[in-house]
Amino acid sequence: MPVSARRVLIFVLASLPFGWLLWATFTNHLGADPAKTVVWQTGLWALRLLLITLCVSPARRLLQWGWLMVHRRMLGLFALFYAVLHLLAYVFFILGADFSRLGEELIKRPYITVGAPALLILVVLGVTSTRAMMRRLGKSWQRLHNSVYVAVLLAWLHLFWQVRSSYFEAALYGSITAVLLLIRLYWWWQRRQKVRRVVRPGQMERG
Repeated sequence: MPVSARRVLIFVLASLPFGWLLWATFTNHLGADPAKTVVWQTGLWALRLLLITLCVSPARRLLQWGWLMVHRRMLGLFALFYAVLHLLAYVFFILGADFSRLGEELIKRPYITVGAPALLILVVLGVTSTRAMMRRLGKSWQRLHNSVYVAVLLAWLHLFWQVRSSYFEAALYGSITAVLLLIRLYWWWQRRQKVRRVVRPGQMERG
């Protein structure tokens, strides 16, 4: 499939949850508490798309799906899109656009306290995701974008602390998050081992 066709397909699929929310809003299919449904669904899809984005690198290395790398930025931006919608839905539908209450909620509710920096990280990563910013930041760009793993951990905590009835979904996303973090740590350990193997012979020669 051509790259352009894959981009259209990913755009359509990632837009479906938003389209469903619009349809459900205008047809009164959001349940007994529409505001909470919108807030919950936008937050859930932000986390799902963030996890999908983080699965791209493992899929490329383990399954040889190099074609996925072209679409990682789009997936990440969709995660940011739903995260921003999540915040806006909370502020306007739950708080009634009372921005003075937002500061109080940040202090009073732990799930909002951890959710806020997660969103801030995603905003920074979205702004710096262009090729121009990649060239401008140089080596610092990769270090900055590694903070996405902090964001996904905070996003999962944000979800976990809101669960009321069943912890199955939170446990599922937590397991996926843990696996992705462990893979990342394993790759980091492998790089450290390679560096040590290269440095030690050089040290012996100098000695």
